[in-house]
Amino acid sequence: NRARRLPVRYERRADIYEAFTFLQASIITLHQIERFC
Repeated sequence: NRARRLPVRYERRADIYEAFTFLQASIITLHQIERFC
C-alpha cells in the first residue's frame, strides 16, 4: 500500500529508482523494529 512507486518504475534514472527502493526497505525495517520493541 505505501510502496506505490516500487511496482512500476516511473523514474527514468536508475539511481533514483534505487534510492526509492532503499528508502522503502529502510521504512519496512523500521516498522519491524518498532513492532518487536
